[in-house]
Amino acid sequence: MTSTPHRPPAGPKPPTPAEERVARRVQRRWWVFSALGAIGVVLLLGVVITARAGSIAVDEDFMGELVEHRSPFWEAPALVFNVVGAGLIGVFVVPLGVALLLVLRRRPWAAGYWIAACAASAGVVQVVKHLFGRARPAEILVVSDYGSFPSGHTANAATMAVVLGVVLRRAWIWAAGVAYTILMLLSRTYLGAHWLTDTVGGLLIGAGVAVVLWAPVAHRLLDEQERARGRGWLWQRRDAVPRLTA
Repeated sequence: MTSTPHRPPAGPKPPTPAEERVARRVQRRWWVFSALGAIGVVLLLGVVITARAGSIAVDEDFMGELVEHRSPFWEAPALVFNVVGAGLIGVFVVPLGVALLLVLRRRPWAAGYWIAACAASAGVVQVVKHLFGRARPAEILVVSDYGSFPSGHTANAATMAVVLGVVLRRAWIWAAGVAYTILMLLSRTYLGAHWLTDTVGGLLIGAGVAVVLWAPVAHRLLDEQERARGRGWLWQRRDAVPRLTA
């Protein structure tokens, strides 16, 4: 009786050059796919909320806790965030003011990216608001526009945090942006302007839009920052600081 030689089980075929190129592109652009995925999660969350007629247990429990512990001490800063995060200040004064400062610091690409991200984030929020039309909580303490899901204030805060973190590339900027976004999220629920899931949706949209728009200009932003380094304000005639190489 003869035995046949043992053959190892056939494995997957080696990747083709085309598949390797696609994999490298995906690896380089993972943040874009992640950002688009975050926006997709928001849409899925909106579908779930609509299917449940706007009633989510975690939203109602969280709102109940906040209403039970309301006090003038917390209401005052929450109202400040309400004014700063939208309206004339949040939509025009802050975006245009920051854009002007970036231009004066010789960062026109950064200014354009900042304005585009702020505008796109606000636009996406309005589209999703009208798509799902979720009612705001009955405990609301402020006057707000149509649609509770997602939170425009939180989306705006997240967009600003990500854009400034990317443009200025400082750890303390990222830390301040994260803190500002979380405080905005809490202030919106505290005032009864949004359910908790509304603010989570706004956070994902704001950050997602900022990352998606960053991808095509990432290299230009880095190059612009290097050229502007050490040159001061636009009216100051300074040469760029030479980059030290090893």
